[in-house]
Amino acid sequence: MVKSMTGFGRGETKGLGYSFTLEMKSVNHRYLEIMVKTPRNLNIFEDRIRKVIQNTVQRGRLEVYINVKETEEKKRLVKVDKDLALSYDNSLKELAQALDSVYRTDIYRLASLPDVLIVEEEEIDIEALWSILEKALNDALETLLQMRKDEGIRLTRDLNKRVEVLQKQIQEVGERTSQTVIEYRERLEEKLALLLADSSIDENRLGMEVMLFADRASIDEELVRMESHLAQFEQTLLASEPIGRKLDFLVQEMNREINTIGSKANDIVISRIVVEGKSELEKIREQIQNIE
Repeated sequence: MVKSMTGFGRGETKGLGYSFTLEMKSVNHRYLEIMVKTPRNLNIFEDRIRKVIQNTVQRGRLEVYINVKETEEKKRLVKVDKDLALSYDNSLKELAQALDSVYRTDIYRLASLPDVLIVEEEEIDIEALWSILEKALNDALETLLQMRKDEGIRLTRDLNKRVEVLQKQIQEVGERTSQTVIEYRERLEEKLALLLADSSIDENRLGMEVMLFADRASIDEELVRMESHLAQFEQTLLASEPIGRKLDFLVQEMNREINTIGSKANDIVISRIVVEGKSELEKIREQIQNIE
């Protein structure tokens, strides 16, 4: 199945006092590139997020955005650094003695001194937090992949129609080739008749000239290769693995063949068909740039 590289996905989950919103979007890219933007406290999950995406996506530039909010008051613990408090107290006593001043221990003042009281948040279970975030990630990824598949179906329909047009054009060129030789012989006879006037035309020489033209203008091999490339293109569209690069290669080969046909045919009708064919190929090339 053809998959587009364009898509968007969103997932939301709640748990452990947090609300996660994860959004991801993807656009076309030659390789797989993943950009993850998370709050600083979730940086530890970046590698895990990348691995989950790499298991299902082969090509494209993906941007992942994670937003997290607290949904309830977190449990906080206050710890007392007793040794530090006693050290402050002893130092203040020494200072009072040195200044010949009265010193009385004030517990509230001591508590306000730096690092005597330390507020600590409850330790979070990293694995439990990941399982919640992973749910949002999988939901967003599922939506994105479905969008890429839906777009792939549309691209397949469009490409099949354009391949049909190209096949008809190649058929027209094939039917026209035999006529070009006949018309060349007729034009050559007319020119020779005017030049030679009453003299008779050398049929052997005329036949040889026509044969040389037919050989120079022969595009049979190019037509066979074009038909083969078009058949491969259609077959490739049915493949389950990523096909974007293979399609791109086939289009390059078809473009080379159709250019050769245009340069060798030496015929106005075929030249017109070639121009139309190159236009279709360009539209196909633009479309497959977005295929995984």
